[in-house]
Amino acid sequence: MVTISIVTMFFSCESDIQKVKKLSETSFIPTGEADSLNLKYTDSGKIKSILVSQKMLDYSNIKNPFTEFPKGIKVTMYDNAGQTTTIVSDYAISYKKTDIIDLQGNVTITSHDGKKLETSQLYFDQKNEWFFTEKHFKYTDEKGGFLQGPGVDFSKDFKIFNMQKSSGQVMSIEK
Repeated sequence: MVTISIVTMFFSCESDIQKVKKLSETSFIPTGEADSLNLKYTDSGKIKSILVSQKMLDYSNIKNPFTEFPKGIKVTMYDNAGQTTTIVSDYAISYKKTDIIDLQGNVTITSHDGKKLETSQLYFDQKNEWFFTEKHFKYTDEKGGFLQGPGVDFSKDFKIFNMQKSSGQVMSIEK
């Protein structure tokens, strides 16, 4: 009888320990979820950008809030002249406190004038309108020239372009 009581007590305590462990685990559930998202950002009546994604998860209820796009994004940005730049990636996450967007997987930026940048991961600093990566990149210009290498940072309009170590072929047209 004593053995049965001890064994029963042991298993009931074990069960209670498992319950306590489950209760102490925090649930990581988004506060918002959207499917087939088509978001237009306007300023003074003009469309500045359009974000399209199959899935968005909003985690704004945690200490370091973020928005996740697990099925990728396509962003079309418009400048003041109506020219477009398109950004595509397989996955994206936007951190609200730092205003940094982390683009991952087949990241491609294509500008209206034929410039194209491809990499596996790229960060975008929204405050400073600045892109950067330490990953390998390939940049192709409208004339067929290219640059490639590890690490690059550049302005949103491709006017300022800094590379760490790169190689490539630059095409020039003699007049």
